[in-house]
Amino acid sequence: MNRSPLSQMARSAALPAVALLIIGYFASAALIGPNGLLALGGYRSQLKVRSDELRRAQELRDKLRHHAQLLDPSRVDPDYGEELVRRRTGQIRPDEVIIPRN
Repeated sequence: MNRSPLSQMARSAALPAVALLIIGYFASAALIGPNGLLALGGYRSQLKVRSDELRRAQELRDKLRHHAQLLDPSRVDPDYGEELVRRRTGQIRPDEVIIPRN
């Protein structure tokens, strides 16, 4: 079979062309895909937001842990217990300042 030079050239260029298309696909996915380099800025801003949320949650946890220690049945802090009772029964005003006795 006698093939024309154009068909031989197309046939020899087909494999490199397919390889270039595959490489181009993966390169574009690495740049603009959902986990690509361009998404990195979004991840950094999400990390900052999540870090702030984590810090606030840890502060709240520490505050609640401290309150739980103050209400430990073996050694209840009388000042804190009185403050809670007064707050729950409406005997405390918003502008009232409680000064603990030592």
